Amino acid sequence: MCSRYALTSAPEAVRTYFGHVNEMAYPPRYNIAPSQPVAIVRLDYARQREMTLVRWGLIPSWIKDAAKVSMMFNARAETASVKPSFRGSMRHKRCLVPADAFYEWSGPAGRKRPSMLRPAVGGPMAFAGLWEHWLGADGSEIETMAILTVPANACVRRIHDRMPAILRPDQFDAWLDVSSGRSNEGEALLGAGVADDFLEIVEVSKSLNDVRNDVPEVQEIVGKMLL
Repeated sequence: MCSRYALTSAPEAVRTYFGHVNEMAYPPRYNIAPSQPVAIVRLDYARQREMTLVRWGLIPSWIKDAAKVSMMFNARAETASVKPSFRGSMRHKRCLVPADAFYEWSGPAGRKRPSMLRPAVGGPMAFAGLWEHWLGADGSEIETMAILTVPANACVRRIHDRMPAILRPDQFDAWLDVSSGRSNEGEALLGAGVADDFLEIVEVSKSLNDVRNDVPEVQEIVGKMLL
């Protein structure tokens, strides 16, 4: 599962890493939660990478009443290509989700502690995502996304059994290319995973628990898990 993450790198550093052609100014986000507007990178009509804002929480295009849909902020990579809610996006609407860290909670019930998982070498990373365009009968429309998750690698398994599917820059083109209309190319990339030493885990402030706290202090390190 991935229910919170952060994007704190400067916009120009993110643009360099993801190679999107448009410029976009946005503030650092330390505590991103489902239902909020988030940045994704996808191909535009000219097949160039563009960054745009969508809502985190995918609404399938075939849903009649968006207000009655449970928030689908994650999609399991193992079943996304066959699940009705995600299979169309796996074939036609794949995206990258820029992030600098994500968070998980571990420990006994009622006393769970938050940890931040981030690239050991620093800088941004890319989650594999799916996006969708929903159009209501009254003409209302919204673009939304979900983050794909995979079984945790040896590092993340210390605190959780799932993790976001993380893609390397050399995989970006293949993931974003949906010209074939098939999902099997994307599935192959999701199975590759990242090295066990790609991430580091640090325990952070419990102020992260409140989604209203979107401030640097939520990343205050209060302990470190040695890998």
